[in-house]
Amino acid sequence: MKGLQVWGAPLLSVALFLAFIGIWHAATLPTAGKQVVDAEYAKLVGQAAASGQKSAFPAPAEVGGKIWQHLKEPFYDRGPNDKGVGIQLAYSLARVLAGYLLAALVAIPLGFLIGMSPVIYRAADPFIQVLKPISPLAWMPLALFTLKDSGVSAVFVIFICSLWPMLINTAFGVASVRREWLNVARTLEVGPVRTAFRVILPAAAPTIMTGMRISIGIAWLVIVAAEMLVGGTGIGYFVWNEWNNLSITNILVAILAIGLVGMVLDLTLARLTKLVTFPE
Repeated sequence: MKGLQVWGAPLLSVALFLAFIGIWHAATLPTAGKQVVDAEYAKLVGQAAASGQKSAFPAPAEVGGKIWQHLKEPFYDRGPNDKGVGIQLAYSLARVLAGYLLAALVAIPLGFLIGMSPVIYRAADPFIQVLKPISPLAWMPLALFTLKDSGVSAVFVIFICSLWPMLINTAFGVASVRREWLNVARTLEVGPVRTAFRVILPAAAPTIMTGMRISIGIAWLVIVAAEMLVGGTGIGYFVWNEWNNLSITNILVAILAIGLVGMVLDLTLARLTKLVTFPE
């Protein structure tokens, strides 16, 4: 029974993966190639056929072969529109981390201030509720107009989308610190700064880290769409450029890379959250 608890989930994951690959392979067999496509896609497929490009949906073996090619040379650079997946991911990660860290520098101190004062909390709440639902991509035209740089504009969009989860969770975590702990600190005549770092921060840290974990996931989602809009270099632009080239195989490779990087980022923040969480 203990062995089943340890190995049950991994074995089930492998079984599901193999089943998915089997279904995918069966669906791409020549006899299973009948599918309904819309008029626009049919037009694109016709153009691809006229130019000698392969338009059928790739089989797992084709995608596996393309993944191996990218792994052998992930950082090649053959011009503006032909760079390796490693370079594309590096540009995207750099933009995400820049915007994310800037958001943390703003959101966490501001969240502390809002959370420690019920008056400021109530005063700031309407602004947060109005600005929070706005799609980060809605800020892109204003960013391009004011900043005049597509890369900086993408960082600004990441800053905006990362700001709100961290700000809200920090304010909530600080406001939720037990009054008894604060009363003890006040009784012992502990100063405000020391109380903030020795009492409030450790108590609110799990909630703050949860906000940071949510933010990194949103940031990684948004950067793909932002790079499709601004072009240049990045995994989002890579996906859009490969669509223009009708290279579905490369698009699937990029999708897999995006998912794996997102998983690593989430697991990293999850591990950090556990480090600051006190056992019950």
